[in-house]
Amino acid sequence: MTTRLHATRASYDTVAADYAELLKDELDGKPLDTAMLAAFAERVRAGGGGAVADLGCGPGRVTVRLEGLGLDAFGIDLSPGMVAVARRAHPHLRFETGTMTGLDIPDGTLAGALAWYSTVHTPIDELPVMFAEFHRVLAPGGHLLIAFKAGDEQVRLEHAYGHDVDLDVHRFPPERVAGLLRAAGLSEVARLVREADGREKTPQAFVLARRAEDPPAPATAP
Repeated sequence: MTTRLHATRASYDTVAADYAELLKDELDGKPLDTAMLAAFAERVRAGGGGAVADLGCGPGRVTVRLEGLGLDAFGIDLSPGMVAVARRAHPHLRFETGTMTGLDIPDGTLAGALAWYSTVHTPIDELPVMFAEFHRVLAPGGHLLIAFKAGDEQVRLEHAYGHDVDLDVHRFPPERVAGLLRAAGLSEVARLVREADGREKTPQAFVLARRAEDPPAPATAP
C-alpha cells in the first residue's frame, strides 16, 4: 500500500465516528444528488438488477440508500474504522475493507458500481487504473455512477470532522473524467454539474456511465 493510501486510511480511521454523525443527513435538501442516485438505481433495475458495490462506502449512509432504491447493495472501503461504523449502523448489509484499484470481486459480476466522492483523494493521473478496475468488475451493460468535486486543483486538508488529518483533496474537470471513463470502456450516459450548495466550496459533478454489452457470438454453421 502506498504512503498516500496509508495516510488516507489512517485519517478516515481517526474521523470515522464523527464523520458518520456529522454527515448522516448530508443528502437531505439535495434533490439533484438524490435524483442521480435514483436514475442510477432505475438503470440498474431496468437491466435486470444484480449486485451493486458502493466503492468507498464510508459509514454506509449511501449504501443503505441504494438498498432503499431497490438494489442489492454492499459496501467496500479502505478504512477499517469506517467499515466498523457501517457494520454497526447497518448490520443487515455487507461491508468489507478493500481498495478501488484491487477489488476482491470476480470479473464481470456487478450490475452496478457507485463511487460517491470516493475518488477525491486520488490524483487524476491515477484514475485510469481505477476506472479500468471498475470496468473489469462490471458486467456487460452494468452501470457506474461517480460523484466528485468539479474543478482542476488539489487542496491540502489537515483538519476535518474535528480531527487532524493528512489528506489531499482533488477536484476534477468533468469533461476530463468523462474522457477517462470512455478510454476505460465506459460510455457516458448522463452528466450533471451543479453549483456549490451550503458548506460546499466548488461545483459538484456526477457522471453516469455504462459498460458496453458484449458483442453476440458469431453464428455457427449448421
